[in-house]
Amino acid sequence: MALLLSEADVRSILTMPMAIEAVEEVFRRLAGGEAILQSRQRLNLPDKGFLHYMAAADVKGGYCGLKIYSSVRGALRFLVPLYRNLTGELAALIEADYLGQIRTGAASGVATRYLAREDSRTAGIIGTGGQARTQLEAVSAVRKLELVRAFGRDAARRAAFAKEMSASLKVRVEPAASAEEAVRGSDIIITATQSSTPVLQGAWLPKGVHINAIGANFPQKRELDEDAVRRCDVLVADSREQSRLEAGDLIQVMGDDLARWSQVRELADVVSGKVAGRTNAEQVTLFKSNGVAIEDIAVAARVFEYAQEHGIGRQVPLWADGK
Repeated sequence: MALLLSEADVRSILTMPMAIEAVEEVFRRLAGGEAILQSRQRLNLPDKGFLHYMAAADVKGGYCGLKIYSSVRGALRFLVPLYRNLTGELAALIEADYLGQIRTGAASGVATRYLAREDSRTAGIIGTGGQARTQLEAVSAVRKLELVRAFGRDAARRAAFAKEMSASLKVRVEPAASAEEAVRGSDIIITATQSSTPVLQGAWLPKGVHINAIGANFPQKRELDEDAVRRCDVLVADSREQSRLEAGDLIQVMGDDLARWSQVRELADVVSGKVAGRTNAEQVTLFKSNGVAIEDIAVAARVFEYAQEHGIGRQVPLWADGK
């Protein structure tokens, strides 16, 4: 038997604090060799479609699994099959659109906790979609924001976003007329777009700023221009290996230069204290989020265990005959 959890089930269970705690803990395990991570692979389908899949195991936590999703004609469908390490039993099938949005925000929350200045009070965000919402939620969970400026290309949409997030976060969120206006003077900058060309320029970056760049995960896409990447004193990624495969922001600056790639630190090592993150208030820090499977498995395990304890979800009789 496997527990089937719908999007509605996940939404009824998962909170940002729960996800941040799970992601931070599993990154610490990853640094200690108690978790295993494989990078995303993409299967090209006809008519510009993709099947994406990536795997991870939380050895200490007792679960392994996949994040698998299709993107065809603009529609994305996400699923996490969650297995028990010791028995190979399929514990759960979890619809994972909302789970993915929350865990992506949680990873930025963890990075912000370790890389942004503790006195950070203002944030600028470029992008006003679903991922932008969970990014702001996560950052506001780890820093006491007082003001957020938000820019998106559609004026009505960014105004609605600002109103919604002000009410949700109890933080003043204002629409900005341009990307530059959104980020100038900010303590924390978030880029959450699907842009293939840079939306953030290095010339706009103040000293001491922290950047969470989450949008570009194909080699040909980028949200940061070359100057923005070069101005960063500390570069951190959720996975250096996955960054070399798909982080266009870094690939288009570093190419195949292994010496430069070796300077990219992994978030797991920062969280565990193996390497330093920010060491002074004037450094510009960057977290390049690719979205890695160990985040999905850690958060999915928390959701599954809560659902099991509280009787949420539906049992599916897979392999019930034992064959």
